[in-house]
Amino acid sequence: MNFTRWSARFPGTQRRAAARSEHAAAQAKRGEGAVPAARGAAGRPGVPADGGPADPTVSGTGHGAGTGQTAGTGPGTAPGHGTPHGTVPAVPSLDELSVREVLGRLPALVALVHGPDHRVAYVNDAYTAGFGPRPTGSPAHEALPELGELGLLALLDQVQRSGKPRTAKNRTAPGGGSTYTVTCTPVAFPQAAPRPDAEAHPHHTGVLIHLADVTDHAEAVERLRASERRQREAAVTLQRSLLPQELEQPDDLRIAATYQPGGTEAAVGGDWYDVITLGAGRTALVIGDVMGRGVRAAAVMGQLRTAVRAYARLDLPPHEVLQLLDGLAAEIDASQIATCVYAVHDPNEGLLAYASAGHLPILVRDADGTVRSAADPTGPPLGTGGWLHTSGTIALGPGSTAVLYTDGLVERRGEDIDEGVAALERALAGAQGTPSVICDRLMRALGIDADHDDDVAVMVLQQPSRTGADAELFHNAALELLGGVEAAPRARAFAQGVLSSWRFPVELCDLGVLAASELVANSLQHGTPPMRLRLRRTDRRLIVEVTDGDDHLPRRRRAEPGDETGRGISIIATIASAWGSRRTPGGGKAVWCEFALPDQKPDNK
Repeated sequence: MNFTRWSARFPGTQRRAAARSEHAAAQAKRGEGAVPAARGAAGRPGVPADGGPADPTVSGTGHGAGTGQTAGTGPGTAPGHGTPHGTVPAVPSLDELSVREVLGRLPALVALVHGPDHRVAYVNDAYTAGFGPRPTGSPAHEALPELGELGLLALLDQVQRSGKPRTAKNRTAPGGGSTYTVTCTPVAFPQAAPRPDAEAHPHHTGVLIHLADVTDHAEAVERLRASERRQREAAVTLQRSLLPQELEQPDDLRIAATYQPGGTEAAVGGDWYDVITLGAGRTALVIGDVMGRGVRAAAVMGQLRTAVRAYARLDLPPHEVLQLLDGLAAEIDASQIATCVYAVHDPNEGLLAYASAGHLPILVRDADGTVRSAADPTGPPLGTGGWLHTSGTIALGPGSTAVLYTDGLVERRGEDIDEGVAALERALAGAQGTPSVICDRLMRALGIDADHDDDVAVMVLQQPSRTGADAELFHNAALELLGGVEAAPRARAFAQGVLSSWRFPVELCDLGVLAASELVANSLQHGTPPMRLRLRRTDRRLIVEVTDGDDHLPRRRRAEPGDETGRGISIIATIASAWGSRRTPGGGKAVWCEFALPDQKPDNK
């Protein structure tokens, strides 16, 4: 803003009088070379049809010119109006206005400082009402201490050096005072007319300071932000409460998982994970991502996680679990799309069977450091319907590490997601340590911090490579049964010998032999060959399992006193700590039971 023309002209100065003289001369010359009036004005009273000058008796000051008549009383004046009928009143010039009066009436706080030390030249009434009277002629750091408290003194120097206006938003006065948006504008103005004998002084530069009180706006913004924080905290709390508070730790795996919500500017999403013990040493692992943000996504995630746990209890193959979950997702909310990987680890086979619904592939690092990616099959996301999911397998041998993750770990704006997956593979190849340590290292390697714009879930599982005394706590033994009357005695003898060699207490050996006998008898009665008896021990339990070629699953029922059969499963359920059955992938079924080992581990010397 050039203050030479529009400011520093206070009432009574010579410049104001000269400006008025120039304005009067301009009014007198309006008829000479004036721009023609607008076409819409032609033909109206007081405006000639040829577009010439308007009635010379009308002036921009509201007084008659050269007639001695008062405006609004002369000929051609419409009743009740101060200008002749049909004429357009002239626009007053800015030179007619007093800057002091304009600035004095502004509701905003205005101050004018000049010179390199920002000496106070003027403060308006609003400034005085806000901060009290301020002496003129003193430096701003002394006379206007509030500017220093608002951190504006350095801004004044910057504006005066650069000659460009600057704005500082939402500056709050100390002590919880008002909040201001401050605009500092450079100005240039001359001194008063110098004395004839005095040397001419150059133009002075200064800064016009405009403080707009935005306290109400700032408080409204802060209330909105506080509301958003509360909503985000509620969503995060809901999200974390729906995730497992403590992961189940299977006998044969070491598992760790982590979840990190997006940064403060991002709403919480629907990432989730779970570990489900299926029995007989098998473990289900699941990770998924509900598209969308906020409490709704977290609520849908909670429903899907609960459904997965219920379906997992049926001990179905992975693709059948996803098939059921797909239909449920569409019923919960057709607008919510979710991706998911459901995997089952079987320590007897050393495999990870999995099915994927639009999710990113599982990564496995072998003991030698080689990283493999789980290949197809991958179906569409949950909730789309009309797709038959299929299962695949990937080897997970001793010393292997597998990683399940959501897209927040590898997806970046402007980058192909395959590049993120490749970066994760490189990070996994060099990550060593426990599963929890690997989780942290992968998060750091992929640049995940508190300000990340998406939520992230990562699950790491390891198949330990056991040696020495630790390996003595894990054993497997199997017997192929061809059927016939000799199958049950052979199974009992086999179980007795194996359990005795594992040095179990006598009571546990007897229970194990009884369980093996009843399961084999049940298979002989209701199943078909081939049959197989498998005994497995871990550091925490004894597992007895019998498989056969019939896919009809047994169920527990109450036998009548006169019934000769129907009591085998009831006996198993009574003596074992857990039992169950499932269909095997190649056809047939497996029936199993478990016995918890005593707290005191057996002597393996």
